[in-house]
Amino acid sequence: MAGHSKWTKVKRLKAVTDGRRGKVFSRLSRDITLAAKAGGGDPAMNPRLRTLVSKAKEANMPVDNVDRAIKKGTGELPGVVYEDAVYEGYGPAGVALMVKVTTDNKNRVASDIRSLFTRCGGNLGGTNSVAFQFLHAGQFLIASESATEDALMEIALETGADDVIASEQGFEIRCDVHLFDKVAQALEEKDIKTASAEIAYIPTVHVPVTEVEVARTLLKLHDALDEYDDVQAVYSNEEMSDEIAAAAQG
Repeated sequence: MAGHSKWTKVKRLKAVTDGRRGKVFSRLSRDITLAAKAGGGDPAMNPRLRTLVSKAKEANMPVDNVDRAIKKGTGELPGVVYEDAVYEGYGPAGVALMVKVTTDNKNRVASDIRSLFTRCGGNLGGTNSVAFQFLHAGQFLIASESATEDALMEIALETGADDVIASEQGFEIRCDVHLFDKVAQALEEKDIKTASAEIAYIPTVHVPVTEVEVARTLLKLHDALDEYDDVQAVYSNEEMSDEIAAAAQG
C-alpha cells in the first residue's frame, strides 16, 4: 500500500458514515468558498468550482449549503476569512507526511497539528523539511469502466498533461498545477467521470513499513489528522503491504 494508496483512500471517503458527513460538508464548504473567491461564483466559468460542486452533489450536500458557500466566497454573504496552509512532518519509521489545511486560525491549527504528530510518535517539521519527497501536481483518478486509455491519452496530449498511468484499479492523469482546470474541463467535456480530482502531493520516494506496531501507530496518526476538522487532505509516503495494513487495523 504505497503512500496510503490514493485509490484506497478514495474508497474510504466514499464509505464515509453519517456521523462524519458533517465534517465532509464543512470541508467541501470551505473549498467551495475559496474556489468562488479565487475564480468567481459561476460554475460554468470556474472549472475548479464546478468540480467541487459536483463533489458536493455526490456527497449529497444540501443545495442551500453549496449556495451559501459560493456567496461567502463572492462576498454576497458575510463569513470568516479562510486561508490555506500546508504542514510537513515525519511519522513513525521516518514516513514523510504533508498535511493540507484550510482554516480561519493558523496559530491554533499549527499547535493542534504539532500535538497530533507528537502523540502519535511523529514530529512536525519546518517548511520544505519533507516536500522534496513529493511531486506537487494535478492528479485525476478514473475508474477503468469510465474511460479507455486511448481516450485519456488523447486528452493528455490536447491539454499538455504529463502522463497517463494505468493500474489494476483504473487510470491516473498527472499534470502541472496550472493545467488542473484545463484537464478537468476536458474530462468534463468528454463526459468522463473522475473518482478523484485534486491538486495533490504525490510521493516520489517510498518508506517501507514492515512492523505491525509501527503500522498501527502510523494509521492512528493518519486517522487523527483525517478527523481534525480543518484538515483537507493528508499525503504520505509509506509503503505497506495489505497484510501489514490488515493486521494493524485488526
